Amino acid sequence: MRGRLPEQDAMRLGFVIPGSLDTPTGGYRYDRQVVTGLRAAGHRVDLLTLGESFPQPDAPTLLSSYRAFAGLPAAPVVVDGLALGALPEIGRHLPAHAPLIALIHHPLALESGLSPQLADALRASERQALAAARHVIVPSPATADILVSDYGLSRDRLSIALPGVERAPLAVGGRGDTVQLLSVGSVIARKGHDLLIEALAPLADLPWHLAIVGDATRDRTAAAALQAAIGRHGLEARVTLTGALSEDDLAARYHGADLFVLASRYEGYGMVFSEALVRGLPIVATAVGEAAALLPRAAGKLVAPEDVTAMTAALRPLIADKAMRDAAAQAARNARLPRWSDCVSVFIDLLRRSQPARAL
Repeated sequence: MRGRLPEQDAMRLGFVIPGSLDTPTGGYRYDRQVVTGLRAAGHRVDLLTLGESFPQPDAPTLLSSYRAFAGLPAAPVVVDGLALGALPEIGRHLPAHAPLIALIHHPLALESGLSPQLADALRASERQALAAARHVIVPSPATADILVSDYGLSRDRLSIALPGVERAPLAVGGRGDTVQLLSVGSVIARKGHDLLIEALAPLADLPWHLAIVGDATRDRTAAAALQAAIGRHGLEARVTLTGALSEDDLAARYHGADLFVLASRYEGYGMVFSEALVRGLPIVATAVGEAAALLPRAAGKLVAPEDVTAMTAALRPLIADKAMRDAAAQAARNARLPRWSDCVSVFIDLLRRSQPARAL
């Protein structure tokens, strides 16, 4: 990313999200980094926050959201897909001076646990909203492929802006006989924490403890299923559900971990893989998002989504053998990871091409 621009070269843009920018999820972290990076480069970002009920807003929230677009500046507007996919009529409500740039972390219709009827409704809504976009930014080649194959977008309307990662101290681990396992992600069906419990249950003969870091209030059904799985296998003393944590507390969890584990059914990218690798943590996870591209071959093991038996087999040697974990950790430290400055540069270049004659 280039340095801060002279004031006369600065751009202005709108950035639309549902809820709070401080929400502790990977998608919101991505948005925060982009907004912060654009402002640091000297550009003006007008942040518009919609209601928290997205992606299934009630009628009053939907109406107030459409009305809010009238106040956007004469500049391109980036709309996060968590809101965009539930705004099928956005093309009729955006001012002509605000060309739409869609930011799709992953299609809403691919969220796990949806009924077929709701998935179909979301897919139709997303298709209609995306048709109004001048351009679409995605965090991974995998998401780009889905939008081309399932949503009919042409490649020339897509840009890939890989999430970056900030430098962090190397993890020191638990420094004891018990192997400290860490999984990070909201307690929702897509993250597969229930599958992880099933994979760990046959490993009760090994010394491990699992911390699951993530908001447990977003999907009460998934949270109840996770608690039931923990209780069914008698793992209450071996699994800690921390809830959402501050960035400092999450960093402390990474620092004290020996092995990062994730059993997601689907990821658009999987920013937590980078967060673990930058700290030199070995990884056992499902082959979702960009995991295969990010993970050095010797830094861990990837298995097919929902293959509990394979997950158990991958976990056993890395929990049982410290020398194997140490070798995998060394390989993790050699991972080549994207930078946030490169991500922000993609936005800057695209916004420059999308500017009206003069956005003031």
